[in-house]
Amino acid sequence: MVAETDFTVEVEESLTGKYSQKMRSGRHELFADEPENVGGNDAGPNPYAYLLMGLGACTSMTLRMYAELKQLPLQRVRVRLSHRKVHAKDCSDCETREGKIDEITREITLEGELTDEQRQKLLEIANRCPVHRTLTSEIKVRTRLV
Repeated sequence: MVAETDFTVEVEESLTGKYSQKMRSGRHELFADEPENVGGNDAGPNPYAYLLMGLGACTSMTLRMYAELKQLPLQRVRVRLSHRKVHAKDCSDCETREGKIDEITREITLEGELTDEQRQKLLEIANRCPVHRTLTSEIKVRTRLV
């Protein structure tokens, strides 16, 4: 996957609802909001949904690129993701032991006449998609007022 190393998105309140946001990336315009049950207008997916969509899209694109490179008979990729907060003490493979942690579940469906070995390799590749690597690495968010 060819990832842009330097790019900017812009997000601003849309002024059409309490939490509604207008987001731009290049020529693309999207909306985010919160569900009505938490005071939003449900005018778009919430921020966590966009996070999951980014991981899902990256996963699928990475698998497609690898399959093309290796000429694998992959016909279609589907990625289903969910997010929840779980108690750290209930997570057997987590370093954090107190409070809550974020848990993302990713289910990948691979269509095509793939061998078990090819499927296993594609699973390994899914864990190497750039967004997955970003989410599982150290992240610094530098914030400043302008």
